[in-house]
Amino acid sequence: MITGSEVSMRPLLLLVATGMRSYREYLLRSISSEFRVHLFHTVEPSWEKEYLSGWTVVPDTYDGPGMAAAAAELHAHSPFDGVLCWDEARIHAASHIAEALKLPNGDPAVIWRLRDKAQTRQALAAAGLPQPASIPVTTEQEAVLAAERIGYPVILKPRGFGASVGVIKVDDPAGLARGFAFTSAATLPDPIFYNSDEPYLVEEFVSGEEISVDATVRGGVLTPLFVGRKQVGYPPYAEEIGHSVDAADPLLADEGFARLLSDIHAALGFTDGWTHSEFMLTAEGPKLIEVNGRLGGDLIPYLGRLATGIDPGLAAARVACGLAPETTAQRAVVTAIRFFYVTEDDTVIGSIAFDEQRLPAEIDRAVVVAQPGATVSPPPKGTVWGRIAYATAVADSLDGCTRALDAAEAALVVVPA
Repeated sequence: MITGSEVSMRPLLLLVATGMRSYREYLLRSISSEFRVHLFHTVEPSWEKEYLSGWTVVPDTYDGPGMAAAAAELHAHSPFDGVLCWDEARIHAASHIAEALKLPNGDPAVIWRLRDKAQTRQALAAAGLPQPASIPVTTEQEAVLAAERIGYPVILKPRGFGASVGVIKVDDPAGLARGFAFTSAATLPDPIFYNSDEPYLVEEFVSGEEISVDATVRGGVLTPLFVGRKQVGYPPYAEEIGHSVDAADPLLADEGFARLLSDIHAALGFTDGWTHSEFMLTAEGPKLIEVNGRLGGDLIPYLGRLATGIDPGLAAARVACGLAPETTAQRAVVTAIRFFYVTEDDTVIGSIAFDEQRLPAEIDRAVVVAQPGATVSPPPKGTVWGRIAYATAVADSLDGCTRALDAAEAALVVVPA
């Protein structure tokens, strides 16, 4: 039995926001087993309460200096040991708190260098590291000239969005206007501000398999934990429709790839925390797409935990507090996730559920995201937020996961209103 005095001796972690319960509760549950967690949020917590030692309702979780001031008042009485945030739109604000409290990952300039993909490109170009050619632009005409310089096909993207929002492949000059209209119209629910007149990027199209790497960094020493193999759909858009993680992925044992990861983080100045890096494995070798200063989304860290036994919540919390994470794999299986969508724009959900009797044993979770009455669309109109459900699978092989996810897709019953 754990006593109250034992709990009070645990490190105190400040967490900024939580995200959707179905995507992030597993992290908070793990962290609370070893840490006291104080939450900053704009509303009183609900499902989070059982995992918290306290919380503060703040006016704005995008306001770094404002949250830093609130945290400093609390810190004077009950010192925090670390600050953690896994929401892309809030990691820069969270770094202001860490900076004010002199805790790990407390350099807003470094986090902004990761958030602003144009700055990422500049830093890696200066270090001579492999990445697609990239030109920041403001107008459609500038995009036309940039595409001519790079050569078609090209990728158009906002310079700081996540989840592939606003990303489109353009094959020729005829498609440039349509592509630029799509990218420039892209928005996120969260406010993102750039002190720049060049909010978009025109980038070289590089082909190959797209992967992600979740890693801890402590004192500049990087340890890759999980490699995610990405499935992308709905071309020419870049919707992430699934991922798989193999505990025995050969990239984890590739010394050259490990050096490249370390060199990239050194060039960006990232020395402490968790990162989610994305690469294209081209015929010429890996080329960096982006580095995110947070845990991966889309339940990729959850897949990593299922595949290896490494707990991503505890590892991220430990490095946030300057402690050594546990990074030794305890098991070796293959895991995967698939996201499900409706087939037509503006579909109103009447009812939605998985037929549990049709789910095979390899299915770990089958979760409905959309609620009855919701109006949803597939990409591009429903990019990311068009997902209506997902399923995760655990098996001895990728083929085994694929068969299980096929069965889960067949077991999802959606009745339009």
